[in-house]
Amino acid sequence: MAEEAQDNAREDAVVIPIGTGGRPGRGTGKARPSSAARNLAPEQPAAEEPVAPREATRTSDRGPLPGIPVGDWLAALQAAAHEVFGDDWERRLAELMAFLRRRLEGDYEVDDYGFDRELTERFLMTTLRPVAEKWFRLEVRGLDNIPAEGGALVVSNHSGTVPVDGLMTMLTVHDHAHRFLRPLGADLVFKMPVVSSLARKSGATLACTEDAERMLSGGDLVGVWPEGFKGIGKPFSERYKLQRFGRGGFVSAALRTGVPIIPLSVVGAEEIYPLVGNVPSLARLLGVPYIPITPFFPWLGPLGLVPLPSKWILEFGEPIRTDAYDPAEADDPMLVFNVTDQVRETIQHTLFDLLRERDGVFS
Repeated sequence: MAEEAQDNAREDAVVIPIGTGGRPGRGTGKARPSSAARNLAPEQPAAEEPVAPREATRTSDRGPLPGIPVGDWLAALQAAAHEVFGDDWERRLAELMAFLRRRLEGDYEVDDYGFDRELTERFLMTTLRPVAEKWFRLEVRGLDNIPAEGGALVVSNHSGTVPVDGLMTMLTVHDHAHRFLRPLGADLVFKMPVVSSLARKSGATLACTEDAERMLSGGDLVGVWPEGFKGIGKPFSERYKLQRFGRGGFVSAALRTGVPIIPLSVVGAEEIYPLVGNVPSLARLLGVPYIPITPFFPWLGPLGLVPLPSKWILEFGEPIRTDAYDPAEADDPMLVFNVTDQVRETIQHTLFDLLRERDGVFS
């Protein structure tokens, strides 16, 4: 009996559709819906118009997002590539993809020191070029003093709290003299995890006499900054005053190989991070030469790491020849001292001349 009653109840039950098929007000027992239900009811069109059949969309025409055809996506990507790479975007994009494939497959060459020519040109130089041209507005003088071929030693002043001047010198030599400058770096550079690998791949090697003489004998253009950390870490009040040039090891290397010494004077790097303080105790704890304090760092956090846009001038001086000396004279401390002092004085006098010429730090 209970089952028959349930079946009869199902037959008598009125099913109220849920969704657009239902009518507002059903279940209230009233013929007219309530005002709340009328507000929820969609407006009914006066007359139904025939709806045109929707054209089927093929799977091949669908884009990454619904409603955007593949053709529109391809047109957008093509326009973006044209903006980035210029009119010759197809060739340059193909070269970029080939470069990435070679890097992933390990199909590239490095020399005995770890120098990666392709990576330096395509990555490092390309990254530094806008900074040099737009931010520091480099002005270069004395390019004729850089030999077109053969070994030579570029000796420069060092400044800027962070050794950005070395990177700008590498870019200048590459773009204007069309040669790679092989920097001699301090021990600390090759102890830092990421910096060490990048320095090796960009052509740097340890600042030791053996490597310097080997590269100079092989016809490389070698760069050295004899002031070391004393130069980049000096207070802003001592800007453009050269520190001691070490023991003259770079002069010994030039004398033994008979290559010319090219003095380089850089103005503008002293102002990018004005060093007004230091934290010696923290520097000793971290094993670094100094912890810089500038007018903006650490007070502004990461924003304080942005260098000031000072105007730079790089002047390559007249080469100092060493081929007139006998290689054995490289062991003469007095001769080494005299040549070292000559290089230092040449750079110092040029710095003073350039400072008198410039109109302002940022112009």
